[in-house]
Amino acid sequence: MTTAMLLGFAMLLDAAFGEPEWLWSRVKHPAVLIGNIISTLDQELNEGQHKRLKGLALTVILSLSALSVGAILSLLGPMAELLICAILLAQKSLATHVADVADALRLSLPEARRSVARIVSRDTAAMTEPQVARSAIESAAENLSDGVIAPAFWFLIGGLPGLLLYKTINTADSMIGYMNEKYIQFGWAAAKLDDLLNLIPARLTCLMIMGLSNNWRQWRGIVEDAERHVSPNAGWPEAAMARALGLALAGPRSYHGQIRHLAWVNEEGRKDIGAREIERAVDLLWQVWALALGLTLTLVALAAIF
Repeated sequence: MTTAMLLGFAMLLDAAFGEPEWLWSRVKHPAVLIGNIISTLDQELNEGQHKRLKGLALTVILSLSALSVGAILSLLGPMAELLICAILLAQKSLATHVADVADALRLSLPEARRSVARIVSRDTAAMTEPQVARSAIESAAENLSDGVIAPAFWFLIGGLPGLLLYKTINTADSMIGYMNEKYIQFGWAAAKLDDLLNLIPARLTCLMIMGLSNNWRQWRGIVEDAERHVSPNAGWPEAAMARALGLALAGPRSYHGQIRHLAWVNEEGRKDIGAREIERAVDLLWQVWALALGLTLTLVALAAIF
């Protein structure tokens, strides 16, 4: 069974079952285990002098460990590879969490704030309805790349070792890759490696969204917005999503009580948005997933022919 065939089955399995609560309430999800390891190493190493060197050592250790564990798990055979890949994809859980924000927004704004707080790290207590909607859609775009396309891409490139390397470094970046006093040195290496691993998947996600929305004429604007974005990668799927839906995303937001005046993405787009726009974003998530599955099956067919 080829890697592309395994990925196709894993995508279908994830789309059908997602992350069943009955299972992960009894055993720890692999992402949680990875996070626990990173947290322990953070507490042990992130102190004293030479923090950048220690962070580099941490990143090397995590990378080699992920590649080694992936290689060992691959020896268990195709079924184990398929199941692990399905577990580490996040299409259904992403679509469900984003859709939950739309459902909550139809009930009440306080309920929507609580719902969106589960998927974003910014302050949510004083959010307006459009701010809630923008936050959910931005999370949808970024995590479509980080949680679906990038893991699938690295599984195709490197099998389980490639997938586990990506998930480990992406988790490390989400935990220690911050530009604050505590992590600007220690998390530097993990953040830079995560940027590198997401370089192609983020732009691939952007192209897939553009293709589905037939938005090629807005390529220049997408590039300009992506290059202004605070993240070297997240701006690509966000800019494509914003134009596909005709919305303005990003802009000012609050973190830990401090307003950050970030650049708008597609500033000319509509800003007065709500639940309906979130639902359109969820529809687009599934369209991109279907396109990714179609491309994967194309690779399966080509492998069979040649």
